[in-house]
Amino acid sequence: MTPVSRRYLHPEAIARIARLELRARAVVEGVLAGLHKSPYKGQSVEFLQHREYVRGDDLRRVDWKVWGRQDRLYVKEFEEETNLRLALLVDGSASMDYRSGPLSKYDCAATLAASLAWLALSHGDAAGCAVFDDRVRASVPARTKRSQLTNVVEVLETPRGGRGTAFLPVLKSLAETLPRRGLVVIVSDLLGDRDGVFQGLQMLRKRGHDLVLLHVMDEDELEFPFDGPTRFEGLEVPEQIACNPRALRAGYLAALEAFLADARRRAAAARCDYSLVRTGEPLDAALVKFLSRRARMPL
Repeated sequence: MTPVSRRYLHPEAIARIARLELRARAVVEGVLAGLHKSPYKGQSVEFLQHREYVRGDDLRRVDWKVWGRQDRLYVKEFEEETNLRLALLVDGSASMDYRSGPLSKYDCAATLAASLAWLALSHGDAAGCAVFDDRVRASVPARTKRSQLTNVVEVLETPRGGRGTAFLPVLKSLAETLPRRGLVVIVSDLLGDRDGVFQGLQMLRKRGHDLVLLHVMDEDELEFPFDGPTRFEGLEVPEQIACNPRALRAGYLAALEAFLADARRRAAAARCDYSLVRTGEPLDAALVKFLSRRARMPL
């Protein structure tokens, strides 16, 4: 791929690319230009790392020497056995349709998901995708075949019904259907039952999955720039409120900071890699930051 100048990857430019697959390609090219080392692993039979034993693991892979030294069970993993198996879970609820600029939160989320699928598939890894609100609306299981990116894009472009979010039943269902341990990336604004989100993450973690939470928020939600009499309308509830936003701004920003701090804290408790993504920032920059950090994580 030919590297793309960062000035072409601002939200306004990305929004002019009508097809999701083309937007993803532009973002991926920017990502590859910004990364010095790929965080993805190719096939090999070399020893990669130890990880803690999980019930159901093959006892033949237990490293008994480590057990003798530490009195804890660890199993050996090899590159060949740990090729990336990526599951992308994208929030398609009504609140994701909010936009203050050229891209809605869902536009950003879908472009991030398609870009990650593109990266995984280009390295020979498997990628799958599901779009959900109060249930899974469309999905495709992880595959490595060449046509898989088209399948992922079709899932992301499935018409959505403007519903609310029910995180816990959706994540519980997905936890039961994902066939083996892999990388699970959830892309959401987290507006809904936060207890359900993090209970679902704990279930996925107990099944051995590596977890990532990409928290997508609009610039309006983060900055609250409103001035003068304003009427706010709910996207997932039939409620409206007319007010002077200047009187609410300090309280809103304090509540927002508490919301973000709680999300970071609970993600850390679930051993989930958390990143805040702003709709106004270049998407390739957001992915470079996320992927570079994961590439530096100790094995």
